[in-house]
Amino acid sequence: MKGHNELNQAINQYLGKYGFGHFSPKAVLFDMDGVLYDSMPNHAISWHKAMATFGLEIPYDGAYRYEGMRGVETIKLLARQQWQRELSDEEAQHMYDVKSQFFRKQGAPRKMYGITPLMQQIKEEGLKIGIVTGSGQHSLLDQLETAFKGLVHRSLIVTSYDVKHGKPAPDPYLMGMEKAQVEPWQTIVVENAPLGIRAATAAHCFTVGVNTGPLPNEELIEAGADLVLPSINSLNKNWRKFF
Repeated sequence: MKGHNELNQAINQYLGKYGFGHFSPKAVLFDMDGVLYDSMPNHAISWHKAMATFGLEIPYDGAYRYEGMRGVETIKLLARQQWQRELSDEEAQHMYDVKSQFFRKQGAPRKMYGITPLMQQIKEEGLKIGIVTGSGQHSLLDQLETAFKGLVHRSLIVTSYDVKHGKPAPDPYLMGMEKAQVEPWQTIVVENAPLGIRAATAAHCFTVGVNTGPLPNEELIEAGADLVLPSINSLNKNWRKFF
């Protein structure tokens, strides 16, 4: 981000798009995979290997394009496209459980560089920190409060188990705002995936796309991101410009 002008332009365009009178951040809602953790390479490998055992194809970059969608919905979509049939919830859940087993074997992913100091800055500003993820990976979800001790609280976490309609529907971010007790113009969303960005913009939140994966910036912009940055640490370095 070159400076205040670029950010001010993005904010003004956001306000004009939705007809909001002002932008007053009170909460930041983070996606998890590819935002808090550098976990997407592990997910990509796990999706590819697990689905291959069932005869479904998902290329490595496909994991990034489907990222944010509830796992069972991703599997149902793949089956619809490749097998031309509908899977039951039970079938899809079984297949997702196998994917989860592959994911656990990959080992624990590292935190994204810059995420902890970014959260510390957010907390110092008095803003709430929420997590809104389409993931159902217990291995990651269970450690959030420990990994981000004093920064993340379970009461402000939304997972795939909390909503019927996952990303790209707005429901996860609507619930995230409800838990944080904020309005869209009081909310900054940090997302790395097109489906997550679509969900956040459908909820009318100011959405920062951090391009931590292999997709071109254009895909994040086309999904509706109000601002695109190259990394979490770039947002960390530029955070004060929001104020």
